[in-house]
Amino acid sequence: MATMTTTIVGKLRTDLGTHAARKLRRQGQLPAVIYGHKIEPLHIMLKAEDVWSLIRHGERVVDVVVENREAEKCFVREIQWDALGKEVLHVDFVRIRTDERVRTSVPIQLRGSPAGLQAGGVLQQLLHALEVECLAVSVPEAIRVNVADLQLGQAIHVRDLKLPEGVVAVVEPDAIVVQVSAPKAEAPPAEAVPGPVEPEVIGRRAAQEEEEEAR
Repeated sequence: MATMTTTIVGKLRTDLGTHAARKLRRQGQLPAVIYGHKIEPLHIMLKAEDVWSLIRHGERVVDVVVENREAEKCFVREIQWDALGKEVLHVDFVRIRTDERVRTSVPIQLRGSPAGLQAGGVLQQLLHALEVECLAVSVPEAIRVNVADLQLGQAIHVRDLKLPEGVVAVVEPDAIVVQVSAPKAEAPPAEAVPGPVEPEVIGRRAAQEEEEEAR
């Protein structure tokens, strides 16, 4: 059974740049761009609540309707966030076909509590997202990994992951996703050795990055 694609409605925007983008966000709108397939980029504005709905549901493929134009099937290529990772600044959409394959990053979610923790082990997740290739309309929301059976000293590699049909990892198969390691032994405190006291230099970062100019 085919999954229905969400439709999101946008309006054309002609005022570009940082100042115009800030004004849009104050009005509950977000700047975005649609590009790809050798067609001129389309600069649009979207309701912020519609974009947040896409984020909450993990949707990557949407039909974008801009004013009186026909709907364009698009892939959410990138969502740009502010420095604190709390506010959306801009959304990049790329035009796709239903039979088109894409490469993208999918979050890895761990499930269960490793058995090795009872033996004093420490859980280490070395890979938090997986680069995959698949049909644009079949990008999984997340790759879920069951770690309940992991014993002390064991690991799960990329090659061990059970990926949905048609989804291929484009990462080194031997890369470790998660492992249960023995805790590091604490080194005994070193004896204090008297010596010359050097003045402490305190650095201070004064520059603050400007947010990226909207495309």
